[in-house]
Amino acid sequence: MMQTQLNLTTMVKHAEKYFADKTVISRTLSGVHTIPYSKITERIHRLAGALKSLGVGKGDRVGTIAWNHHRHLEAYFAIPTMGAVLHTINIRVSPDDLAYIINHAEDKVLLVDEDLFPLIERVKDQITDIEKIIVMTDKEELPETSLTNMASYESLLEEADPDTELDDAIDENTIAGLCYTSGTTGRPKGVAYSHRGIYLHSLALGLKDTVGLSEEDIAMPIVPMFHVNAWGMPFAALWFGTTQVLPGPMPTPQILAELVEDYKVTMAAGVPTIWMGFLQALEQGNYDTSSLRCILCGGSAAPKGMIRTFESTYHIPFVHAYGMTETSPIVTLARLKSYQQELDEEERLELRSRQGMVVPGIEIRGINEHGDIPHDGNTIGELLVRGPWIADAYYKNDRSEESFRDGWLHTGDVVNIDEEGSVKIVDRTKDMIKSGGEWISSVDIENALMAHEAVFEASVIAVPDPKWQERPVACVVLKEKKTLTEEEVKEFLTPQFAKYWIPDRVLFMEEIPKTSVGKFLKRALRDQVEEMLSLSDSSS
Repeated sequence: MMQTQLNLTTMVKHAEKYFADKTVISRTLSGVHTIPYSKITERIHRLAGALKSLGVGKGDRVGTIAWNHHRHLEAYFAIPTMGAVLHTINIRVSPDDLAYIINHAEDKVLLVDEDLFPLIERVKDQITDIEKIIVMTDKEELPETSLTNMASYESLLEEADPDTELDDAIDENTIAGLCYTSGTTGRPKGVAYSHRGIYLHSLALGLKDTVGLSEEDIAMPIVPMFHVNAWGMPFAALWFGTTQVLPGPMPTPQILAELVEDYKVTMAAGVPTIWMGFLQALEQGNYDTSSLRCILCGGSAAPKGMIRTFESTYHIPFVHAYGMTETSPIVTLARLKSYQQELDEEERLELRSRQGMVVPGIEIRGINEHGDIPHDGNTIGELLVRGPWIADAYYKNDRSEESFRDGWLHTGDVVNIDEEGSVKIVDRTKDMIKSGGEWISSVDIENALMAHEAVFEASVIAVPDPKWQERPVACVVLKEKKTLTEEEVKEFLTPQFAKYWIPDRVLFMEEIPKTSVGKFLKRALRDQVEEMLSLSDSSS
């Protein structure tokens, strides 16, 4: 067989040749812009030329601090296809972590959105290797700043050569992208994605039994382009000629619903907290979402009640997925097998609420202290993953052996696997609650709580207990104008779980702290709960 390189240059050239008239719908601070692929690919060539003129060479890291829009999409392809490394930087990390990430990656150039510029000004005295900051803005003038070595993205493109050659001989094992974990335990860790990994992951997104992304789709990645490459969707979408709707800066649930209605979006992707807000927007407004063939949900477990509401009330198919920064990210998706369609509604819902079947090309195992767990849907163990788009080490990190051992990624996620091979995330290893020698899944209780009509979101953590070692405490945020008592919550849970699973306390909160990518931040929540319980005990 011919030995051709699986790289991003071939993906750009395919889109350039066959999908010139397809469009990117890009929302920026000045409005919504419709841009043909012919223009996008020309600007990719120009950006590659502009970066070369600034001295960016093969292997150099170029950081992006940006929302989901057309300029960010152009950077997704221009940077890797000139042999440099695209480093998408999480805009929601702490200033200290932001400086750490930029320095650890040794970014040479930064592309920064106009409204995100204050993030860089805050850490300007801490970052060490930046030679140029390029501002992405619709305005002609640059923002006022004390920073030097500034340039306008649009001015650079205007002056650059539209015929700049993209490197189609790039070795497929070369690093194309770099993304850091959200740092819930210690410093964020870098994951380097190869051209080959992105290429194969993109192909997997096009399979009918996974996401089924295709030319006829109108796709809206709500998951940020700084979070695991928006789950790889921008790469696959441009290659396949998919119309892309990029929701831009600070999209509210109402804005997202309007984009779905106005541009007939067929599929969208986001974390559960996004879909909770989207549901509220649908309940409060009158939006036409009939174009949606599915919404993709990942990042953490989606409550069964939310899945039911989307499918039964709004007739929007809901696809549950699992992955992580280290896995590019798609590992499993909850698609029913053909004969499972004949099951009754509750059985189908139960299967759809799991994280689902492993996608072709990836291998998984569940292990515990006894070895590989049986596929009985009950026995739990840690999930191990391997495959061509799975990382095999952290970037410049000498502690990689803690997560990568014997050719497998040890995910830290506790799962069971049923007879059909469907995976269910029970919890993170660090979030499992051990009470009186028995394990309790915080995720299962959370999902049950969020099925209550009065509950907007809920998180469950362990607190120390002198008798039982640990006991669960539930933290609940109510929907607007809804009321609920602690006893009513416990009564709601009692028929669903064994007695020892019922939380000892239910604390009502205005908001649950979240990570930079919308997951519950249990480390911060534990501190809040400890303080609340301490105040409660002292007052009594």
